[in-house]
Formats: sequence, C-alpha cells, structure tokens
Amino acid sequence: MRFPDARIQVFARSPEPGQTKTRLIPLLGETGAAAFHARLVNDRLSMLTTAGLCPVELWCSPSSSTTFFQDCRERYDVSLHDQCAGDLGMRMHHALASALEHTEAALLVGTDCPSLGAADIDEAFTRLQQGIDVVLGPAHDGGYYLVGMQQPAPALFSGIPWGSSTVFAESVGRLEQLGLSHHCLAERMDVDTPDDYRRLDSREDGMPTGKNVVFPL
Repeated sequence: MRFPDARIQVFARSPEPGQTKTRLIPLLGETGAAAFHARLVNDRLSMLTTAGLCPVELWCSPSSSTTFFQDCRERYDVSLHDQCAGDLGMRMHHALASALEHTEAALLVGTDCPSLGAADIDEAFTRLQQGIDVVLGPAHDGGYYLVGMQQPAPALFSGIPWGSSTVFAESVGRLEQLGLSHHCLAERMDVDTPDDYRRLDSREDGMPTGKNVVFPL
C-alpha cells in the first residue's frame, strides 16, 4: 500500500427505502433512491479498496449490524465501525480522532460524489505528508466531500451549519481562525437532488435515469 500508516474512512447510511436519498424519491421512488445510494456506497468501496492506497474503514449509520454493511465487509475487506450519536460534526470528529490515535493521517469521505477518484485520495495524502494541516474537497453545493488531517481538530467540526450552502466557506474561515494550513482539492459535484442526478452522464457512469430505476440492494 502506498500509505500503509494512514486510513480512509467512508461515512454511509444503510440504504433503507424512504429513509435514504429522500430528495431523490420524487424522481426514483423510495426503493430506487435507496438502491441508488447502495450503488454509490458499493462504487466508493470498490474504488478505494482496488486503489490499494491504505486500509479502508466503513463508518455506518444507524448500525454496522445491518445485512447491507455486513455484506460490504465481506465483499470489500473493510472494517466496520458505528458512527457515534450527535450531529454530523460530532460524528466526523469522533471518527477522525479515533483513527488518529493509531495512524499518521486520516481522510473521511462520503459517498455522494461519484467523480471522486484514487488520484484525489493520493493528492490529499501527499499534501498531508508535505505538512499541510487539513485537506478539504469542496462540493458544488457549498459543502465538502472530503476532509483529511494528521491531528484532531475538534473546533473545525463545532458550530458549523451542516447541510447548508456555507459549510465549506465557514470551514475554511474556521481553519484560518485556528491558524491551520489547508489545501483544497478540485471542486466536484455531489448527487443529492433530481437536478444533480440528471447531470450525471449515464453513458460514462452507468447510472440510468427514471422513476422506476431499481438497483440491487
């Protein structure tokens, strides 16, 4: 592995119909939206484990005991971890801090950004090795799809309006207040809404559109 002393952490929800990718339900239906989410999770884990950059952790919500997550562990040889209680910031800080107790660097990613690739992960870890404190991957909707660091930074995850269009900007401002250096990866698109979904090039992504789309869970 290129970065054996680092960890990649994937945050994911169990793909339960009606509870996952709810903003896509008007386009795909409850089952289709959940199955699309399952596809994103599988694609992310496949890319990361195939890349062989470092060990991969899957941080699960609401529980790692679901059949879906157990199948992911067997299919991709990832370790399973339960997200803690609290808002997104608390959960991200807990996961990163847990990894940094025994590793040199950790990256946390979601599953909503299909274009995230191994080259982005490599760039993020390389920047951290070069001494950058925090790496962020900005999303087109004002959030971020990746955060990485070598030392815990609890203040980065406190008091941020998660889910808003100002998450990335406010996080950068917080880093500047804390005196922490940062590097930003290329801006990429999250797929959260019907408009986002329609922007996907199905010829390249293999993700067909339509209300009755069903991906195997």
